[in-house]
Amino acid sequence: MSSNGTDTSDIANAATASTATFLTALVFNAIVFGVEIALFTLLRPYFKAIYEPRTYVPAPSKRIQPLSSSLFLWPLAVYKADYNDIIKANGMDAYFFVRFLRMMTKILLPIWIISWAVLLPITGVNTQVDDHKGLDRLIFGNVAPDQTVRYAAHIILVWFFTAWIFYNIKVEMANFIIKRQQYLINPVHSKSVQANTLLVTGIPSKYLSKEALTTLFSELPGGVKRIFINRDLKELPDIYDRRLDACNKLEGAETKLLSIASKLGKDSSSEEAAGAVPRDKRPTHKLGFLGLFGQKVDSIDWAREEIRATTKLLDEGRAKIEDHSDTTYPPLNSAFIMFHNQLAVHLGKQILLHHEPYRMAGRHIEISPEDVIWSNLAMNPYEMKVRMVISYAATAALIIFWAIPVSFVGIVSNVYTLCATASWLAWICTLPKVVLGIIAGILPPVALAVLMMLLPIVLRMLAKFEGIPQHSGLELSLMTRYFIFQVIHSFLIVTISAGIVASLNGIINNPTSVPTLLAQNLPTASTFFLTYVILQGLSGTAGGFLQIVSLVIYYVKLFILGSTPRSIWGIKYGARSVTWGTTFPGISLLVVIAFGYMIIAPIMNGLACATFFAFYMLYKYLFLWQFQQPTDTGGLFFPKAIQHIFVGMYVQQVCLCALFFLVRDQNGKAACVPEGALMVVLIIFTAFYHMLINNSYHPLISALPLSLVDKMIAAQAENDDDLLPRRSETNHSQTKLRPSHRYGDSVEMVERRSEKSQDSSSKKGQAEEVDFLYSEPMAERQRKETEYGFAHPAASRPQRIVWLPLAQGSAASLSKAEAKECHEAGVAVSLVDAEMNEKGKVDISGPPPDLVREE
Repeated sequence: MSSNGTDTSDIANAATASTATFLTALVFNAIVFGVEIALFTLLRPYFKAIYEPRTYVPAPSKRIQPLSSSLFLWPLAVYKADYNDIIKANGMDAYFFVRFLRMMTKILLPIWIISWAVLLPITGVNTQVDDHKGLDRLIFGNVAPDQTVRYAAHIILVWFFTAWIFYNIKVEMANFIIKRQQYLINPVHSKSVQANTLLVTGIPSKYLSKEALTTLFSELPGGVKRIFINRDLKELPDIYDRRLDACNKLEGAETKLLSIASKLGKDSSSEEAAGAVPRDKRPTHKLGFLGLFGQKVDSIDWAREEIRATTKLLDEGRAKIEDHSDTTYPPLNSAFIMFHNQLAVHLGKQILLHHEPYRMAGRHIEISPEDVIWSNLAMNPYEMKVRMVISYAATAALIIFWAIPVSFVGIVSNVYTLCATASWLAWICTLPKVVLGIIAGILPPVALAVLMMLLPIVLRMLAKFEGIPQHSGLELSLMTRYFIFQVIHSFLIVTISAGIVASLNGIINNPTSVPTLLAQNLPTASTFFLTYVILQGLSGTAGGFLQIVSLVIYYVKLFILGSTPRSIWGIKYGARSVTWGTTFPGISLLVVIAFGYMIIAPIMNGLACATFFAFYMLYKYLFLWQFQQPTDTGGLFFPKAIQHIFVGMYVQQVCLCALFFLVRDQNGKAACVPEGALMVVLIIFTAFYHMLINNSYHPLISALPLSLVDKMIAAQAENDDDLLPRRSETNHSQTKLRPSHRYGDSVEMVERRSEKSQDSSSKKGQAEEVDFLYSEPMAERQRKETEYGFAHPAASRPQRIVWLPLAQGSAASLSKAEAKECHEAGVAVSLVDAEMNEKGKVDISGPPPDLVREE
């Protein structure tokens, strides 16, 4: 037998082995899916803190009914849950993310049915190419050279599927604009600080005064309410952070002291408090590097003095800021303009503010104080342009150099062909089939996922370097950058490298056959992506339900780090969330993969549809029962995701166009030139539709139109939420938001708090004593927080209250004595809603005394 004959046989065997790879990945991930879902089903009723925290953690108005009392009927409850409830529970970003998953399921369902009914018989029945077997009989390249007329089905379906996708994009974008505008003019939102503030950057020195800015913006409807000019605070932010660290240190040290006293069982009166715990047992730490070197000090005494000293320094700095003649902290070239009227904000966003280039050109709306990146407010416009160029140049360089490890992953995914082609790697083929299946079917997707986990940190740093002033803006920028990475490295390079490996032997022996070999063998790279989609759809979604890492970390943190009342609150009641900059691109990559192989390997359509439905169920559950997003852009990530759909269509159409032109009949002549020409027309048509969608909806995405001014005025005058997108009252949702107790997750916690409140109220009027059990009403905390507005925390916020537990038993008086000493040292302190039992264990019955949240 000739060497050519042997090599051809080996390649055929390698291609056939792709079916074994697929089946190995399917069985493995199905087992993982079954085990994880079974564990979730059994654990869910017993670990509410992990699996249903939104039934008691959020503010009462955002709490949700328990998932299901039945152990096994929770999937039905999740399916019946109304995804529209996510708007009020978790905001527009979460709602549109889940709606995007729903849209993709809706798009792929008829495509799945039609493509399997038409394309699978077209490519797999009574046609054979190069002894294709298994999955390779169901791909584009399996049409025999003498039956190229069958490709007519492919061109008809790609046009039909594209029209169906266009229709859904139009419907969803129209819905997005309506829902976003309703969200923006909703009375609750339109009265917020976020809705009525405009951030302007690049302000010339002439306008860097409240008087000048007030005069400039006075022409806008309603006029200016308040102005916050940002300043170069120099050392003040570091001092503010020092005070915050000292507060954390004091809470930890005081709690440890009380725990020691409780365990020692010593009784201590106010006069004996200092001697309640021996001096050598009091908490101490070293001031040097990582607390391992330097002077050893008493932690409590040091923290109190540090808080007092930093507070004094902050007060002195703030006094200089108030003194307009003092130039210690000069103004920066940016300011927050707060208006009386929401319409003024949107007009200020859209008009020209200055007659010189780049002056006052940076304008940002829908910005909240907690969303501000204070360090990015000092850049001049030209510096930001230079930084942007550097940032994207660095991103491009990262894309180029990242190709090396990702290409290696693609080569490993085709290990059967590789070991058959390269003789020095032939030993790989001698490994057991199960091992080969794991190497080719499981390791590449996992390795690719690990590689992609390393990127967001660097990309987020590059976005921040660019000068973006909002954390949500960083996520929007990261979404674009990370998606580019995903498409290039997780799709294109893997596809190309896998196809080249599959074609390598034929290219070496017959260089003139490159076009035909690529046309026939590039589709074989679909095996890798089939296994990748299976990994995401089975193991990925099941892992999302189980949350095993969160479950373990929760109890590890509670055992190791849950010492102070604040740390216990953070562990028990600190809501988990997702970062959109990395979450959305991961889903968008699946869109590109599904669209890229929609016609080439139609078996993908069923798997992709099932995967998107699984993710839809997962994230509907997570956003209704688990996650709580800290900020909300009003759904601005959704239009970017629509752009990603177009990328998927372009990839699909360009690949199909090339494949049609490369098809050869039995005489070696081009057989599908008309189909290729029709694909060129479709690409042009898609580009035209893409531009039409962008031109139609882009101006409406961020700013409100003047035609809604009557509704905006009515919204600000009324205090109802009829305009807020929400489910119909006739829809009996399983996830209806419900009122609940004010704090905690049990009636006992509320009762304990009530008892302490009554105890503290009985002491009001005793002016000579401070009531450490008094908790300021939430409405008053919200009012003060609103008054701070957009002033930098270092220039406005008071000392964070030191939250200590009230010890029980013999150490009870020590708690009050320590709180009193802190107060006398100038430290704000509270004992409210936190207790320590006689074993030194801390428990809480309410939130931190300085927490500000919606009730």
